[in-house]
Amino acid sequence: MVIEIVCSVCGASLYSGFELKPTKEILNSKDGKFRCKHCGAILSIHDFALEIFKAL
Repeated sequence: MVIEIVCSVCGASLYSGFELKPTKEILNSKDGKFRCKHCGAILSIHDFALEIFKAL
């Protein structure tokens, strides 16, 4: 199963892989804030939505 984490603001893929990693490892931390690598939006490491899709 592939796990993908995407930015809720711009939809950019922040992580795609086979193992679940801690969010602090995936997101960039600058000045104590976690930001999207692509659009710079401030992201919460606690607020996530889970969506499961059937692979085609």
